[in-house]
Amino acid sequence: MSEQQQDQETPVTPVLTQKQAKRANATVIGMLIATGITVLLVLIPVLLNPAPKMQVRSVDVKATASQAAGDAGYAPLAPDLPEGWSANYARWEATGSAGVPVWEVGYVTPGMEFIRLSETDAGNPTWIAQTSGDAKVAGERTAGGQTWELRDSADGKASMVLELNGLTVVLTGEADLAEFDVLAEAVVSDLSND
Repeated sequence: MSEQQQDQETPVTPVLTQKQAKRANATVIGMLIATGITVLLVLIPVLLNPAPKMQVRSVDVKATASQAAGDAGYAPLAPDLPEGWSANYARWEATGSAGVPVWEVGYVTPGMEFIRLSETDAGNPTWIAQTSGDAKVAGERTAGGQTWELRDSADGKASMVLELNGLTVVLTGEADLAEFDVLAEAVVSDLSND
């Protein structure tokens, strides 16, 4: 093998002078300093602003229900719930999902979970499916002396469905079933008083 062929096969290792090495390192060091300063500038406002606290809005469900009663043609549910429960909205929708007029109330539980109460006098299987998020029937659950249909959905939400006195009530949310029971018992009590 000739000396020229041997030189072609031997890898060439570049040799940097001291000045070249210093300039190469300065670029890397400068980039790290700039990145550190940028991260610091972003973190300062984030650390100085506390995380927002969840504000529970309390709506007067009874007052809103009495206003909606004329349009609904029945007394919309306004159950009495224990301390720690609050409603963050209450509304009457004359043309709700599937064309069904519906009374809705959003409740925040003491555990800071959410349960939506939906009530109508024109319930049908399509409306129940849409209101419960197309949840599949999982069984039955007794609450307030009534047997509710229990539904579970793939996204972790549960629904309880009750048809009583010509009204259909659907409770839907991600709360613990014990909290569903509290609301369900109050609903049955309110329906019994009408």
